[in-house]
Amino acid sequence: MGGSGAMKFTLSWLKTHLQTDATLSEITDTLTRIGLELEDVEDRGAALAAFRIARVVEAVQHPNADRLRVCTVDTGDGIVTVVCGAPNARTGMKGVFAAPGSFIPGTGITLKVGEIRGARSAGMLLSMREMGLGDDHTGIVDLPEDAPVGVPYAAWARLDDPVIDVSVTPNRGDCFSVRGIARDLAAAGIGTLKPWQPAKVAPEFRGGPHWRIDWPEACPWILGRTIRNLRNGPSPQWLQDRLTSIGLRPINALVDVTNFFTIDLGRPLHVFDVAKLTGDVLTLRPGRGETFRALNGKDYTVTPEDCAIADAAGVQSMAGVIGGEATGSDETTTSVFIECALFDPIRVALTGRRHQIVSDARQRFERGIDPALMPDAMEAATAMVLELCGGEPGEVTEAGTPPHWQRTASLRFERIAGLGGSDIAPDEAVASLERLGFAVQSRDAAHVTVAVPPWRNDVAASIALEQSETLDPAVAAKAAEGCAEIEPECDLVEEVLRLRGLDAVPPVSLPRVAPVPLATLTPRQDRVALARRTLAAQGLAECVTFSFMSAGEAALFGNTPAALRLTNPIAADLDQLRPTPIATLALAAKRNAARGYPDVALFEVGPEFAEAAPDGQRLVAAGLRTGATPRNWLVPSRPVDAMDVKADLWSAMAAIGVPLDGLLLTQDAPGFYHPGRSATVRQGPKTVLGRFGELHPRVLAALDLAGPVAVFELDLDAVGDPKRRRRQPPDLPPFQAIRRDFAFLVDSTVTADAVLRAAKGADRALIAAVSLFDVYQGSALPPGKQSLAIEVVLQPRERTLTDAEIEAASQKVVAAVTKATGATLR
Repeated sequence: MGGSGAMKFTLSWLKTHLQTDATLSEITDTLTRIGLELEDVEDRGAALAAFRIARVVEAVQHPNADRLRVCTVDTGDGIVTVVCGAPNARTGMKGVFAAPGSFIPGTGITLKVGEIRGARSAGMLLSMREMGLGDDHTGIVDLPEDAPVGVPYAAWARLDDPVIDVSVTPNRGDCFSVRGIARDLAAAGIGTLKPWQPAKVAPEFRGGPHWRIDWPEACPWILGRTIRNLRNGPSPQWLQDRLTSIGLRPINALVDVTNFFTIDLGRPLHVFDVAKLTGDVLTLRPGRGETFRALNGKDYTVTPEDCAIADAAGVQSMAGVIGGEATGSDETTTSVFIECALFDPIRVALTGRRHQIVSDARQRFERGIDPALMPDAMEAATAMVLELCGGEPGEVTEAGTPPHWQRTASLRFERIAGLGGSDIAPDEAVASLERLGFAVQSRDAAHVTVAVPPWRNDVAASIALEQSETLDPAVAAKAAEGCAEIEPECDLVEEVLRLRGLDAVPPVSLPRVAPVPLATLTPRQDRVALARRTLAAQGLAECVTFSFMSAGEAALFGNTPAALRLTNPIAADLDQLRPTPIATLALAAKRNAARGYPDVALFEVGPEFAEAAPDGQRLVAAGLRTGATPRNWLVPSRPVDAMDVKADLWSAMAAIGVPLDGLLLTQDAPGFYHPGRSATVRQGPKTVLGRFGELHPRVLAALDLAGPVAVFELDLDAVGDPKRRRRQPPDLPPFQAIRRDFAFLVDSTVTADAVLRAAKGADRALIAAVSLFDVYQGSALPPGKQSLAIEVVLQPRERTLTDAEIEAASQKVVAAVTKATGATLR
């Protein structure tokens, strides 16, 4: 239902629930030790501890400087002289004094006694910026006349109350309250939890609004109370300071009371202005598509999946998430109806996500609140409203029934060591659970059974297993029963361990499955990593681009079926899943060229989308080169071409184990490739491994890209897993290889690949390699002809070849090429 969340509170607020003499560092260290991870401590008072309120007894002009004054200052501990350059320094004013030896946070200096233009200065009168409290340095701080001389400034200004920020895990809804934090600290030995039991407030009248629940699954139980004839206004300073210290804005007394109990007890409340309600019934029901304006000033439309609170006029609140502006309280409010409800955590979480609303109420409801606290919370809230605003309390009304929250959990003492690895005595374990509020129901030498307190929704909670629909019902039921028995015990083990201290849990390695660690990556993952490293080594820069683009641009690179179109794109020009990563790489090249970088080499390993592909997509390694090759003194720069990207593609395929000798090239690349400067790479007649070539001029013109642009694609999903073969020793023939060159005159339509294949097949036992080293087309040749020169490597294995055997092998090569291509030897 959500990740970890932040819970802020001040040290003084914590001490309203925790009786302790522990230092701030002891408290914060303990929080992390018991699983409430400390995020931050903002202690502004620590840096200001040395500064005192002082009175300027006399301020006279410096005898040797026009812009300085010599001030006689009463610090409360004596009279000192301070040379001050502030224009507002004057006789009788009160300011903030720093004695010699004090560190000034705003300037980073440590004060010393010194002389300024011949006048002794034993301290400093400070500005706000020098104290690190703002940017104002036009003058020194000018305090009210009633500011007490000699008192620490931080204490007088209420800046000595540290703000503690802890990260609360999703299961600990009880620790989204100051009292919950205090309870955990008391259980860990940091002080004693103060008792809290509000007195019941007797009703003075009957009547007012009441509840009706039409959706008990969303709200099983809710309380309400009307308070009339009250006077709403600003809350007292202590309450404003509490809320402001943790980042909440004081609004008015009624709203501030609800915010106070949300943080103090983890009990969200809401108040409706009775005068703004229509009718006397508030109904909890599914939304019906109505729109209402919330307290944040935004309009929301409630769906049938949202629990709404409605009066006769319509929706007035989104249950458990946010209230409505129309029935909110303000300075004119004289009668309110207090809401104290129990909402379903799942539905609150889904509503908050659906409408993208994050509120303190949602944060607590979706993690689970204490159902037994509701009556006491209503009484405490009533008493505070009466204290701050006056008024007459009505009777408490309710709808629904209190949930059955009572449950038990059992712990076998041997599981503390078996599961947690810690040697904790049974008596210590039971005492830890009791300090956390668990009540012992039965105990023997081997185990203990405890009653779970209502605020611990995470212990022995019901668990919904996501079991396969094909699972045998008997097996599914047995698994659910086992889970219901195992999980509560694991919860109790965790509680015992964390109370001892998570830092005291011994680190234990998992047992080894095998002496040699198993492979952590699948062959497919290995291929992806190898391809990525190889392409980077080829000089290409890796990109991560969007998998979607505009439908118009996507159509340049392939089909754009409606099935691959987004119904709710994040932008109008990102509405189509790309048919190939080449498309988004081309757009990246276009953006680079527009910014003065026309020569780029990019690659991406990512999905391409097609209806015919398995699961609608394939994993592809794609690359692109534009412009010209780098300038070099040895090799002149030239435009990139298909052979450059073929080298990239061949390097990647070689790295991931594709046998290059068995590849076929066909001239049937997709339409966005140049028809005469591209090829499809096949492994056999059916398996397409990839493509390479230059982009079609039509595509370049549509994208306004200056050519040439050469690209390649490698379908990583089409590459089969390597066959497991016993590793053989390297083949190192004892006889020297023999190289022979042949130049063949062939038709211009004959591919070099056809010549190479024919030569290789002339004598597979003797011919080790064949390569093309020259292509000639010119006026010296007949029209429609070209010359292809190849090198053939003959590798004898049993004995050195004789001249006759070499000549025979050469004739076989000539005959094979002539037969396959119609070539003649030049």
